[in-house]
Amino acid sequence: MDKTPLSFSSKVGLLILVTSIFFLNFLSRILPAPLMSSIEKDLGLVHAEAGSFFLLISIGYCSSLAGSGFLFRWLTHRRIIILSSIATGIALLIVAVGKTYWAINFGLILLGLVAGAYLPSGITTITSSIKAGNWGKAIAVHELAPAVAYIAAPLISELLLKVCSWQGVLASIGTASILLGLLFLRMGRGGDFKGEPPNFTNLGILMKQRAFWIMVIFFSCGIASSMGVFSMLPLYLVAERGFDRSYANMVIGISRIPPVVMALISGWISDRLGPKRTMKYALVFNGVTTILLGVVPEGWLLFMVFMQPMLSACFFPAGFTLLSRISSDNVRNIFISMTIFFAYLIGAGLIPTGMGVLGDAGQFALAISLTGCMILMSVVLFRYLKYEENQSS
Repeated sequence: MDKTPLSFSSKVGLLILVTSIFFLNFLSRILPAPLMSSIEKDLGLVHAEAGSFFLLISIGYCSSLAGSGFLFRWLTHRRIIILSSIATGIALLIVAVGKTYWAINFGLILLGLVAGAYLPSGITTITSSIKAGNWGKAIAVHELAPAVAYIAAPLISELLLKVCSWQGVLASIGTASILLGLLFLRMGRGGDFKGEPPNFTNLGILMKQRAFWIMVIFFSCGIASSMGVFSMLPLYLVAERGFDRSYANMVIGISRIPPVVMALISGWISDRLGPKRTMKYALVFNGVTTILLGVVPEGWLLFMVFMQPMLSACFFPAGFTLLSRISSDNVRNIFISMTIFFAYLIGAGLIPTGMGVLGDAGQFALAISLTGCMILMSVVLFRYLKYEENQSS
């Protein structure tokens, strides 16, 4: 076992492979969004039922994050990455062959369950393999995965829907995830050590830290501004703003191209400004633009669709860098797991479900603006975020 951090350039191959796995992991969880109009029509669902799909994924995802720590007793981070990638593909295939609403619900919970095992091991593998001075750049490359997935999801959906059903779209991505997991099994290196399994002592210490709960709120807002809004944006544009489904997916896909550029430089921004300041600026911008997305007239709507996700890519590299600096190597997986456990349940589960409920009441725009208000109000907590930085960082 070799846990000695090396230079950024010497680990580019590992970083690309891990980022590719994260891309399909993330894509699998947001893919129902651009397919939702087709799924609603095919299964006869209302908006609240459609929004609950993301709650089910988040329940599975968060359950996995909460329980994944116990896997570290038996499995190395490398093996967890491999198993998560292969199992995510299998779960997508199960959803694709589901014939009823309840069968699909089961598949979505399973999807979240197996996909959730990846993130703590992925981040730990990167930060244990690369010197701390390059974490901002390395995590920024890793966070290209969701930035590109936001572009790819609607565009891949529309492309494949021309030749197959929504089930075929899911099956195609599932197959790709299985193959990539097998590739990492053969070629992947890094993460060949076990993490610290959770126990009542370290969990108790974690739960008593004010910094932990503040980071949960920040990540809830970061996830809500990106995945939460993205999950329901196609339905909002189609059902309430009168967009054609294909046009809405095309616009949403293209609007996610500029954030990829921001993701490329977000590591430099985080290293330059510091993670706390970068997170604060990103949340302020995301809060204001999310509020405006719900209230602007038709003439400004397309502009806000493009502006709203612009800085979302800057939040997560800075956020994960700060999480890594607060926690030590042996318990970093627990800190990340529990932070994302609560944040994902709120930002990617409860908030999209709430949007769907308000959408059924004809208040989709209000739901989006209220989400923006929550994001904007969270920045007052930065004055209370105090911590003792991990010396190994």
